[in-house]
Amino acid sequence: MLALLLCGMALTNGCLTAWGQKSIVILYENDVHCGIDGYTKMAGLRDAINQTDTAYAAAVCVGDFLQGNTTGAISKGQYIADIMRLMDYHALTLGNHEFDYGVPRMQQLLQQIGAPVTCANFYEAGAHQSYYAPYVIRQYGDKRIAFVGACTPETMLLEGYSFYDTNGVLLYDLMPKTFYQLVQQAVDNARQEGADYVVLLSHVGETPQSLGFSSHRLVNNTRGIDVVLDGHSHEIFEGVPVKNLDGKAVTVTQTGTQFLNVGKLLITPDGRFTTQLLASKDIPYENARVSAATDSIRQLVKSVTSEVVAHSDYTLVVSDANDQWIVRGEETNAGDIVADAYRHAMKADIGLENGGGIRNDIRAGNITYGDIIGMLPYDNTLRRIAVSAKQLQDMLTRCTALVPVLDGNFPQVSGLRFTIHSKSHRVSDIEVLQPDGSYAPIDMQRTYSLAVTDYNHQGGGFFDSFRQCPVLQESTLRYYEALCDYLRNVLGGTTGTAYAQPQGRIKIVND
Repeated sequence: MLALLLCGMALTNGCLTAWGQKSIVILYENDVHCGIDGYTKMAGLRDAINQTDTAYAAAVCVGDFLQGNTTGAISKGQYIADIMRLMDYHALTLGNHEFDYGVPRMQQLLQQIGAPVTCANFYEAGAHQSYYAPYVIRQYGDKRIAFVGACTPETMLLEGYSFYDTNGVLLYDLMPKTFYQLVQQAVDNARQEGADYVVLLSHVGETPQSLGFSSHRLVNNTRGIDVVLDGHSHEIFEGVPVKNLDGKAVTVTQTGTQFLNVGKLLITPDGRFTTQLLASKDIPYENARVSAATDSIRQLVKSVTSEVVAHSDYTLVVSDANDQWIVRGEETNAGDIVADAYRHAMKADIGLENGGGIRNDIRAGNITYGDIIGMLPYDNTLRRIAVSAKQLQDMLTRCTALVPVLDGNFPQVSGLRFTIHSKSHRVSDIEVLQPDGSYAPIDMQRTYSLAVTDYNHQGGGFFDSFRQCPVLQESTLRYYEALCDYLRNVLGGTTGTAYAQPQGRIKIVND
């Protein structure tokens, strides 16, 4: 009975062929972002398939696991590493958010996880070999699968502080100029080493971002890849065909985010590939060791984060009903209150946060310390910097140029209002808040003080617009602590009515 259930859930095309050869099942996930409850389901399903001896089953990870909510933030990824160490991944690749705590911390956590890491395009600056293996080959019966890893070069903009020192000297490189060639080289070398199949673990995403890369373009520019397990853009699709350099259709698949689904790649003995998404909530299996670790960590997090800080009669909005991060493309009340908290904490003219730094809604009701960290899950601290009006204008123009496409560089603002022209890609009517509460046109001869995170200042978020701006005040205040203080001490423990809706700081017109 168990074997029949597993065939229906995990294999669909048949667990065994008529002559008894095993298929191969690769379970995959992407962009888990600390959604820890799904790990035990994925491991349990893999174990159940292996126990029935109906197929070779393994699990792989396609990046963005160390960061995303409170569990990662309060431990700087340690709690996630503690769980993933028990997962026995056959391969994992890097997502952009693995770099959030810096490369030394990332390396330390990956060593603890112990899974083979593959990334064909991550190099130490000036090195002739990639930092991690460009591919990993695993044996399943008489077949060898090469897992090739790739991380979007856009990471060098999104997490720029991990790639450059404070003087702007390059430390690490995701090789944007030779990205496609490096992936192709890894594929060719894996084939030469005897790989029967090549599976690309691609944390690149569907939609071309600021540097123009996407998983589809990666397929278009390469040959020899059999299937692409994709990540980064948080989309959900079982499989779409994309033509490679030779015109051959290659399946690209992605599971969404937060373990909404577990992906299943089936490779039959005669070399056919099928991809399927399994809703995590419908998987009836668990792994006892992973469950025990998850339960223990959940209790540790609860003990730290259960304190009530404030109350809200409405949701502080980051995402829409379709789980799209609208904070990356329009003003939201969450963006308003976060930017206000920065401006107040640092006594600055203007407060700014990039939309990509505001991660999760805070639902109506009591707001706990954990809710605040879940919204602002990084370890960023605040700074007050000096910025010319011209630099500010250039940043607003550049960081809104993709509207209506959602982009993590989109600015949420305090002490500022402006109009975005989505067709002509320009910004107009920039006004700055005055001491009397009125707004006045920006003075292009002036320098303004900005409250931003160290991440924003060092080149992450807002591209590198503020990297050369002088620091007026360095703070040890973490950005989630600033919001906590603002809610508790400035707003008196309630969001009141002021933030029930966006306050009209950002206007978008279609011209």
